[in-house]
Amino acid sequence: MINRKNLLFWMIGFVVLAIIPFLPEPIGSKYHSDLVSKIMILSIFALSLQLLVGFTGLISLGHAAFLGFGAYMVATFSPEAEAANGWLLMLICVAGAGLLALLIGMLVMRSQGVYFIMVTLAFGQLVYFVFHDVKFFGGSDGTYIYFKPDFSIRNWQPFDLESGNTFYWFTLALLIITVIILQLILRSRLGHAFVGIKHNQLRMRAAGFESTAYKIASFVISGMLAGLAGFLYACQYGYVNPELLSWHQSGNVLLMIILGGLGSLGGAIIGAFSFVLLSEWFTSITKHWQLLLGGFIIFVVMLMPYGLAGLPRQLREWRHRRSGSGDAP
Repeated sequence: MINRKNLLFWMIGFVVLAIIPFLPEPIGSKYHSDLVSKIMILSIFALSLQLLVGFTGLISLGHAAFLGFGAYMVATFSPEAEAANGWLLMLICVAGAGLLALLIGMLVMRSQGVYFIMVTLAFGQLVYFVFHDVKFFGGSDGTYIYFKPDFSIRNWQPFDLESGNTFYWFTLALLIITVIILQLILRSRLGHAFVGIKHNQLRMRAAGFESTAYKIASFVISGMLAGLAGFLYACQYGYVNPELLSWHQSGNVLLMIILGGLGSLGGAIIGAFSFVLLSEWFTSITKHWQLLLGGFIIFVVMLMPYGLAGLPRQLREWRHRRSGSGDAP
């Protein structure tokens, strides 16, 4: 639920993101704008998995399949000589990823626990090798997108992704829309069913909820949002390769939501920003940056069970314990 404090947090965060391109260099440089665009795309990807893991309790290690599928749809349906219709292309990416999620979801929902994790990993690798081995998709070398999609409406072009910082604000707008959509879902009967299934699936079944159908719905919505992130990724870089679908991409986004805090939309975004920015910082320090990043994640998991987004809650609990122990005789 959104209260005034949370609404203020979201507004401040989005305003800060909106003004970054206007800031003087080095913060407002093209490099930093592109980096923040990348992080916002990964934030949409993390939000999609947060719905599945943090709110529905379904841990997937094949989620990158939907990210990569959306990106490859951009490359597949983009002409080489001109820009593709952006509205249609975005619809194809989102709907296509949703359809793929529906097909996989109907098969994997028969399993639970660690078996569900392993089956999603297996399907993710299956999709990976389809794009890796089929020459039509460019094989292991990947393929290029030569023009960013055109979002014209008849003869009117509301925005041009090829110019200036337009792509940055376009990505920010889709991030905001993603947050709003997820907030509306979580406030609805559907969202309450997702959370109920996470906490006690048997009780939800006893209450008359068809848990399998709701889990598939969560899987499909999550896949569609991941496909949207894939669409944006392909538009930004103009190049896609099978590594987008690999299992370590699924592992990275899972680490993002754990780092930021499970069961929190803000935590997914904070986790994405923290993961990427720390990776950039540690890379500049040493070539063994993964050791530093892994150590930091272990530190957060051990000392901050609610993640970085839950730090204020953690501090309140620490103060409450200290005050409680101080009052004891």
